[in-house]
Amino acid sequence: MKRSNRLVLLVGVFLAIVAFIGILLISQGGQRPSNEPEVVTELPTVIAVEDIPLGTTIRAEQVTTAIKPVTGRDADAFGDVSQVIGKIVRQPVTAGAAITATTLTGGQQGQILDIQCPPTQRCMAVQVDQVTGVGTVIKTGDYVDMVVGFDVEVLTPNQAGDAFEVVPGINGTSVKLLLQGMQVLGTLLPPPPAAAQAEASGAPAGEPGTVLSGQQEIVILSVDAQQAEVIKFAQIDGNVSLVLRSPADFIDPETGLPFENGPIPDTTTGIIFRLLVDQYGVLPPNIVEVVLPTPEAP
Repeated sequence: MKRSNRLVLLVGVFLAIVAFIGILLISQGGQRPSNEPEVVTELPTVIAVEDIPLGTTIRAEQVTTAIKPVTGRDADAFGDVSQVIGKIVRQPVTAGAAITATTLTGGQQGQILDIQCPPTQRCMAVQVDQVTGVGTVIKTGDYVDMVVGFDVEVLTPNQAGDAFEVVPGINGTSVKLLLQGMQVLGTLLPPPPAAAQAEASGAPAGEPGTVLSGQQEIVILSVDAQQAEVIKFAQIDGNVSLVLRSPADFIDPETGLPFENGPIPDTTTGIIFRLLVDQYGVLPPNIVEVVLPTPEAP
């Protein structure tokens, strides 16, 4: 073989090796290391396609998903409509807004940062406890009724006719479902008493339970002017309890929107002891007459 041909062959082999190394470097440079996570820049986000009123249940036709950049998306936003359908909104939602965990919880339970009273309504606070406030689990957006008990003393004029005296032996208790269908606009939960905290912290692990701590809850209600007067009277002279209602009672099944004036109020009799005897078969106490012997004169 001639020397010139051998030189050409060597140059060709060298160029082939250089080309192979170049292709290998390019292919490695275009591949991401297997341990480097992929950077996510967009995520699906559940948004409302129409306004969703406070306290209503989210329906399938009210929400959809849209791809949103991570930088412009709420950290607690949902990514699939199945996660929110059937849940109650604890904050009113406007069309186009994202559905977030805060939408379904109303924020941190038992705290109020802002109250917006509906037009023509008043916002009024009622204090309840674990017994009179459904275990203090009433939440923003719920609907409640108010039951009030009064202990009324029966009076009669005295013999002189210049004053009144209490008639003994008459049960003056009266109970009535006074107000119906009031919506809760917020709640406040003060810290439980120190004794209850100590009892809860000392409970054995793995044995959860309800601590009857006397926990108080302040419930902010949306009421009209007349209802505000009734509530104030009940707070002064009565014993107030709030009764939790189903949100379905206040939603039109055809439109899915709240009834404009609420459902028709239930008619109740109110309760006194006489009605318990007549209608519920409660046995009245028997009056026992005791005849004592006449003491002998000394």
